[in-house]
Amino acid sequence: MKFKGYRRPDGRFGVRNHVLVLPTVSCADKVVYALKSALPEVVAVPHPYGCTFDVEELGRFCEVLVGFGAHPNVRAVVLVSLGCETTPVQEVYERIRAFGKPVEVVEVQKEGGVREALEGALKHARRFLHEAEADVREEAPLSELTVALECGGSDAYSGISANPAVGEFSDMLVAEGGTVILSETSELVGAEHVLARRAASPDVRKALLEVVRRAERELALSSPDGLYLAPGNVEGGLTTIEEKSLGCAYKAGSSRIIEVVEYARRPSKKGGVVVMDTPGYDVASITGMVAGGAQVVVFTTGRGTPTGCPIAPVVKVCSNTPTFLRLSEDMDINAGTVVDGKESIREVGERIFREVLRVASGGRTKSEDWPYQEFAVA
Repeated sequence: MKFKGYRRPDGRFGVRNHVLVLPTVSCADKVVYALKSALPEVVAVPHPYGCTFDVEELGRFCEVLVGFGAHPNVRAVVLVSLGCETTPVQEVYERIRAFGKPVEVVEVQKEGGVREALEGALKHARRFLHEAEADVREEAPLSELTVALECGGSDAYSGISANPAVGEFSDMLVAEGGTVILSETSELVGAEHVLARRAASPDVRKALLEVVRRAERELALSSPDGLYLAPGNVEGGLTTIEEKSLGCAYKAGSSRIIEVVEYARRPSKKGGVVVMDTPGYDVASITGMVAGGAQVVVFTTGRGTPTGCPIAPVVKVCSNTPTFLRLSEDMDINAGTVVDGKESIREVGERIFREVLRVASGGRTKSEDWPYQEFAVA
């Protein structure tokens, strides 16, 4: 089976053809806001990051900048810099350009202020948009597709309808040579022994257990009561982190876990399940997986959440029919039909598979129609 995407110079395929305007520091956000207002066709990602002396924090931020800029869903990039931030702008530029990506840098201080920087950025963005008009989709094998798996606003139905159905989808995609990324390490606590049995090697098993133990230690420091559940999860019927984690792990199906990667890092292997060490915060988790190269996100929810992503389409799968109907403008697929006795988990998984293929070939999701374009770095 195939999907239709945009072939990039590095050989990967994008499911979107965005021109991305990305500030390297929050001090340049004004230019980005103004550019988006003048040129709505671009994807602009203003943010509060980019000037810190915390080496680890800066490193993660740079990985996200490079991951977004080099992403197959992005056709070209305009980086907007202030000029004195701690972000190594030239390094970010060179790393993105190494993927064969058209990229330009506009520096506010060098240009002579916001107005001049805006004019320079508009010139580059307009040229990139014009060049993108000639691009056409071509067929690509599903082995070229990486899908991020996310859950948020989970309820007691998530682990018996939406998540298992996504697990069926995951196994179908992996069977075609595709890759899925499982995230939210803090929501694997209590389920790590189940996942470890599926590790492709002793090294993968060791890495998986290590990142989960690290997350458990961090949870213990931040949640003395040991509950580790959001209020909405409790109201939705979840009782323990183990219950939530076992439901979360269902999204990865039953395929082999082939690799464990750090936040925002691109997997080096294909054709299986990759575990990325991300926080439980949905927006930051999605940002990390997309920075790691996922072209599509499949997001399960029981309580309902409109979260999207600036450069990757997000397919929302709802665990129950009442929430699906109540948030119909935000949800894409109703897995509540499993609870209602109208469909099997396998049948919903097949629907998700067909929807992902449609979206990967250009079909739009509800989050894109609004659009919802949240962005956060762990």
